[in-house]
Amino acid sequence: MRRSTTIPLISRQEQVASLLLAVGRASAGRPGLVLVGGDAGVGKTRLIGHVTQAAEQAGASAVVVHCVDLGQVGIPYLPFTEALTQLQAGAAGPDAAARVTELVAERPALWRLLEPGGGGDADHDERLQLFEGIARSLAVAGAPERPLVLVVEDAHWADASTRDVLRFLAARARSENVLLVVTYRADDVDRRHPLRPLLAELSRLEHVERIDLRPFTEDELREFTTALAGRPLPAAGFADVLDRSEGNAFFAEELLDAGPDSASLPWTLTEVLRTRLERLDPEVQQVLRIASVAGRRVSEELLRAAAARWGAPDVDAALREAVTQQVLVVSGAHLEFRHALLAEALYADLLPGERSSVHRAYLAVIEQDGPDGMKIGSAAERAHHAYEGHDLPAALSASCDAALRARRLLAPEEELRHWEQVLALWESVPGAEERIGRDRVDVAVAAGEAAARAGDPMRAVKLTERAVDGAADPVRRAGLRHVLVHRYLDLPTWDEVPGQVEAAIDDLRAALEMLPERSPERIWTNALLARVTMIIDLDDDARGHARCAIEEARSVGQPGALAAALSTLAVLDVADPDRAATLLDEARTAATEAGDVLTEMRTLYNATANRFYAGELEAAQQRVEHALARAEELGLAWSTPTVNLRILQEVMLYFRGDLSPRKAGGVPATHKHVLEATRMYAAVARGDADVIPRGEALFDHWQSDGQIALIGGGSLVDALTWAGRYDDAAALAVRITDHLGEVWTEVFLGRIWLSALAIAALADAAEADRSAGRVGAPGSAAATAVEARAAARLDSGDSLLAIARETAQRGRPRGGVLGPEGRAWLQRAAAENARLHAVVGSTAGAAGGTAGGTAGGGDSRAQAGDLWGAAAASWQDTVNAFGFGYRYEVARSRYRWAEALLGAGERQAAEVEAAEALSEAEDMGAQPLADAVRALARRARLDLPGVRRATASTLTDREEEVLGLVAQGLSNRQIGERLFISTKTVSVHVSNLLAKLGASGRAEAVSLAHQRGLLEV
Repeated sequence: MRRSTTIPLISRQEQVASLLLAVGRASAGRPGLVLVGGDAGVGKTRLIGHVTQAAEQAGASAVVVHCVDLGQVGIPYLPFTEALTQLQAGAAGPDAAARVTELVAERPALWRLLEPGGGGDADHDERLQLFEGIARSLAVAGAPERPLVLVVEDAHWADASTRDVLRFLAARARSENVLLVVTYRADDVDRRHPLRPLLAELSRLEHVERIDLRPFTEDELREFTTALAGRPLPAAGFADVLDRSEGNAFFAEELLDAGPDSASLPWTLTEVLRTRLERLDPEVQQVLRIASVAGRRVSEELLRAAAARWGAPDVDAALREAVTQQVLVVSGAHLEFRHALLAEALYADLLPGERSSVHRAYLAVIEQDGPDGMKIGSAAERAHHAYEGHDLPAALSASCDAALRARRLLAPEEELRHWEQVLALWESVPGAEERIGRDRVDVAVAAGEAAARAGDPMRAVKLTERAVDGAADPVRRAGLRHVLVHRYLDLPTWDEVPGQVEAAIDDLRAALEMLPERSPERIWTNALLARVTMIIDLDDDARGHARCAIEEARSVGQPGALAAALSTLAVLDVADPDRAATLLDEARTAATEAGDVLTEMRTLYNATANRFYAGELEAAQQRVEHALARAEELGLAWSTPTVNLRILQEVMLYFRGDLSPRKAGGVPATHKHVLEATRMYAAVARGDADVIPRGEALFDHWQSDGQIALIGGGSLVDALTWAGRYDDAAALAVRITDHLGEVWTEVFLGRIWLSALAIAALADAAEADRSAGRVGAPGSAAATAVEARAAARLDSGDSLLAIARETAQRGRPRGGVLGPEGRAWLQRAAAENARLHAVVGSTAGAAGGTAGGTAGGGDSRAQAGDLWGAAAASWQDTVNAFGFGYRYEVARSRYRWAEALLGAGERQAAEVEAAEALSEAEDMGAQPLADAVRALARRARLDLPGVRRATASTLTDREEEVLGLVAQGLSNRQIGERLFISTKTVSVHVSNLLAKLGASGRAEAVSLAHQRGLLEV
């Protein structure tokens, strides 16, 4: 009988075509990721083998790497280490090998990954650099017309760091000539499997494709079995294979090999595999059992040595027979089981004592030194075999070595698990401290550090608390307090729990009393005290601790603590932007000296923000460009400080009037929504048709990041106002304020912006009432309702303005000085409220009555003019306040200034400001603003470019406008208020249009205009 690897691929044409199309896209610079899932034995490896062969024939380079099953921990980054090794060896051609080798030489994180010794300790902040280095290595290995196809097999066995790299590569795909194909066993990935959330996350990305490989249909299975047997199977035999295999290719193949015509055909795949293996010689079975202990794949050298140590006879003959019978296949210097199920079936058949014995045989071999003086096996492999072989002292030592190796490889989750294994074994191994050269407190501290880097802050706190509690020496315990507080600060809401910060301050102050002068622990304790006292506004205390830490750190050379303390002091001295900038520059230098690249990026962000919030946009722009270039150089393109820099860059572009949409590709899923929220600023200004649904889609992400609620929600308030949904806009502003008041503080500075936007919505709602004639006759129920609404809006506007002013006082930024943007928004809130009062006053004047206590009659018109005059002065101040470089808001404020000037009767000045606003809006592409200015110009008959329109009607432009307002039911006085003309002039226009239409009254004029198409329905 033939084997499946020797016959043409059966079926799967759709999947093959899909994969080859993805290869073609990668060749054209459109990278992708394909997830290929299916049950064990369904044919994933056969499909991938066929596709990689076809891709290579088309000019692509294919590299196949593997994940291995070493229990819960695994070897960090194993498939990518294997990929880089193959690429350097020429798997993608000599040119690609040279490019990859050159890149590896330039990046310490990469050569540390490839070198057996792993070099010295890595800075833990280099992890993103490692990920970036892996991504760049794959990118330079691919080329147009010769893309790289990297296949990662058996991802259900992937270690945590490998999963993190897969996530990173998927998120960073841009224009590389790379296709990543990941295979996994779908039947192994249950709800608790760590791969499951990654699959769900990746599947949401646009360039990720998912292929679920199904078992053969009946017709496909018939074709498959016919190809294997060389002839069609008898009906009864095929029915048995179909019934038992259920279309699983590997099961069907093994059933055929067992004999489809047999009356005693086994019912389960395990039984089939046992039947097949039992036909082999006992010596061959023994060697295969030894091989199964290493997993699906094992180096031939290691297998031979382990088998010899275990006492297996004639290993050469046994291996040769296993390969001949296609139980094992040769893969370079390795031997692989033809299918992982074979290895699993053999391993399951071993007795417990046999398993332990074989594991110890492997351990004895891999503990030996190789030709390079290094251990043959990795520390993780030694820890695995020692633990499974019940050699607990060896497992303790190997787990410690594996943890240190994982630290050097920047694999914090694996490091954490190895340290936890050490802690779990501690009581069972006499003399554990002497064996590994560190005590249990050191191990717990190291485990806490690993947990923090792995993104598990609560576990980090628990482990560090265990270390502090386990320190018998009071001075040592005092020296660990700052580490514990540092872990507390990583908890998202720790500082919001009453009493927590105060308790930490007490502990740190008590520790200071015990720690030696100028000791590293004392310096760090002062640095942490500066940070936590600043949290609760003990600024003088914070400044004193920061200065003490700075002085001692400078004197004894502690650049890491120096950078931390300088950064805190810069925040405290933010009222003096130049001094703060100097401190931040020194902090960056210290962080660079300490090799603390994340702190370096934090100082670069803070220095950029320093210039931005001081209103020095040109200097901020230069700094953000430098900082982002440095982030790319360090491989920290998506660290938290870098993401904050990207947000700041987006905001500055918007400030400067660059509203052009930008591509959102390559953004990691963790930062996608906050950047989408930031892009809402420009989308609202452009008037994108989908901007409201985009803003609403961010609601679900408010809890994950308050910035999404503030920026995305506030922009949505603006969009709803432009769309005429004034009540929704005002209600949303309240909702955002309430939400952020709970998660931040009730006096967060963004409340000034939200208050201004909410008042604007109220003013626009009042204007809509006025324009629609919702006034009613004096004394009527309708008029009373209008007056009640007007009074409520005035109360709300006054309240919101008071909130904005209170926030500017109580929610002051550090240093007590509100920056140019904050002052401008506070001024706009006042201007919007002045506009609200003017609109309500005009409405009351038009009705001849009162609204919110406004006088009626002729006095009301004079008072309305005074209100508009006050609003005009306020809007002029707003234009000046935004003049520090906020181009869009300057243009929008000019539009409102022009409107107020018209209300105050200053038409010439209004025309100047409206023309400038329209010119700026058109130049920026701010469509809603441009439309609003044109509408104002038409109503007021201002002479602006592009505003006048031709008409086939016998009515003049002004008469058509008056007719439209008559159709809305407005009185002559209301029309005059709306069009900024006198009531007498309106009366003249009404008389003229009645005459031209031949109508006897207003109602007939509206009816005739509708019939003649002069009014839009």
